[in-house]
Amino acid sequence: MTRRTLLQSLAMLGAPAFDPRRRFLLGLYSLPKRPDAMRQARQAGFRVVNLAPAAEDFSRARENGMYGWISAGSDPARIRKLVSGWKDNPTLLFWETEDEPSYQWKKPGPRIPPQTIRSAYRLIHALDPGRPVYLNHAPTNLVSTLKQYNPGGDIIATDIYPVIPHGIRELYALWPDGRQGDLLNTHISQVGQYADKMRQVAGPGRAVFMVLQAFAWEDLREKDRDPRMVLYPTRDQLRFMAWQSIVHGVNGLLFWGAHSIPGRAAIWDDLLSVAREIDSLLEPLSAPPLSLPIQCRYHDTGHSLDRGIEWVAKAEKGGVLVFAVNADCNPVDVTMEGLPGARTCEVLFESRNLPVTGASVRDQFAPFGVHLYRLRH
Repeated sequence: MTRRTLLQSLAMLGAPAFDPRRRFLLGLYSLPKRPDAMRQARQAGFRVVNLAPAAEDFSRARENGMYGWISAGSDPARIRKLVSGWKDNPTLLFWETEDEPSYQWKKPGPRIPPQTIRSAYRLIHALDPGRPVYLNHAPTNLVSTLKQYNPGGDIIATDIYPVIPHGIRELYALWPDGRQGDLLNTHISQVGQYADKMRQVAGPGRAVFMVLQAFAWEDLREKDRDPRMVLYPTRDQLRFMAWQSIVHGVNGLLFWGAHSIPGRAAIWDDLLSVAREIDSLLEPLSAPPLSLPIQCRYHDTGHSLDRGIEWVAKAEKGGVLVFAVNADCNPVDVTMEGLPGARTCEVLFESRNLPVTGASVRDQFAPFGVHLYRLRH
């Protein structure tokens, strides 16, 4: 299938066709066990979900206007069977080989060597040259190690789930210190650092996705759960991790763990709320960043300044969008200077405006706060 016919086929789903390497994408690895979860996800802006290679799953996705991706693994016989059987299905958006192939857990060496992933990629592309291949890494391993897998993926990702209660018992993928990540930064702002790491791994020619947390770690325990350790990301945390990833230049967001969300948990509604926000800005999110001379001048709040405000600017008809996040665990008071031509500043989703004085605006950020600005000329 050629790229042109692939994109034409995708358009049959009733929405504009898109290449996930070039248009910003929101997706889910799984859905909560709720009868209307897929419909809710699509209405909120999610476009893709990981699907089993089953006709009923793909039919349900198509009925809800969703795309799917299939985890094909790395066994040649399995790949040939799956790709031959599904490559002509317009609901299929991309392929995946193996998840976290380089991950080292309690024993040295990668789970799956780079040459196996590269071989799987070549086989998939020989059978279905029109679709990209997605490759997700654990957040650990050296950049140099992960780069060896690059010939095995068109979309490179990492999964980082930093909302973890202190004192949680041993669980797969949690190190003895109770953390999943391994950077010095233990806060949720480590997400941006891992996004930078994956861009370093992927280089300029591949898309980068972030896989973010949509679960409580304790809910992953099969038995003997401790209710005191059940900790879900709040809406503010979900929002920060999503927008910080965007500020750091990712091309898409996938959320993992929704299958474990119990019916009573508010995290699903919180996640849908964040998705709706992002979905309303998909067009500018797919555009390249603008180079603007924005400088941040900070005002004392009684706290040290560690990382401060991180931002990215995107073009919008009639003006500019500036997405800004506070990567500090303390509140920040900042004047953002160098907003050329700006006459008005609307703070999106907050029902307020900021005065523009001398091409600058002043605002306050809560710890790990997010403000999205629409500047009009």
